[in-house]
Amino acid sequence: MKLLVAIKRVLDYNVKIRVKSDGSDVELANVKMGINPFCEIAVEEGVRLREAGIATELVVVTFGPEAAVEQLRHALALGADRARHYVIDETLTPLTVARALQQVCEQERPDLVLLGKQSIDSDNNQVGQMLSALTDWPLATFASAIKLVEGELQVTREIDGGLETLGMPLPAVVTVDLRLNEPRFASLPNIMKAKRKPLESAPFTTLGVEPAGHTRLLGVMAPPGRRAGIRVGSVDELLDKLKHEAKVLP
Repeated sequence: MKLLVAIKRVLDYNVKIRVKSDGSDVELANVKMGINPFCEIAVEEGVRLREAGIATELVVVTFGPEAAVEQLRHALALGADRARHYVIDETLTPLTVARALQQVCEQERPDLVLLGKQSIDSDNNQVGQMLSALTDWPLATFASAIKLVEGELQVTREIDGGLETLGMPLPAVVTVDLRLNEPRFASLPNIMKAKRKPLESAPFTTLGVEPAGHTRLLGVMAPPGRRAGIRVGSVDELLDKLKHEAKVLP
């Protein structure tokens, strides 16, 4: 079974987000970037499937600036076999990413595509669903367990009422959730080995996908800061403040 995992370059989740002074976007200059955490879980699951002998090859792909090669090398250090990088500086909409992935799928012919359920920057949760529709492949979202049983992919997913297990033929698209696994740390020997693994780079235009601007960013603003709490001397004082200051009581 051949695996394809799509990853996205985002602000490191430990970095405190700052808004540009003109409110045009989030400040990305001189800040640490990393693999989207849900995408890293997808990479880890792909590595585990290959280590278990279920998968024979794991390919990672990303669409982003030249600097995104750092995230691809990290995925290779985690255990991916090779990487594909389509270079573009524009911010792509989910539909454009899905169409680009469709082209990569036609070239790579994977049996299973793994993606994070969403990215922590735009939080759209759309690419997996769109890719499934474009390829006409079965889809499972929010996966918390993945198994291959007698040629059928069985995916356990989290729903409001508990857990749901879906069975589907391959090829398929699966988006992964937080509780699927815990990604490993890349060891120094594997980081050194990753430098010798194949990494193919090409302009995004070679995919023949037009980066359509279906959405437009109007502005970014930081949420208002919370006021400091106060201590009250009695229940009566608390009720009075809730009624007259907070106005949450009639």
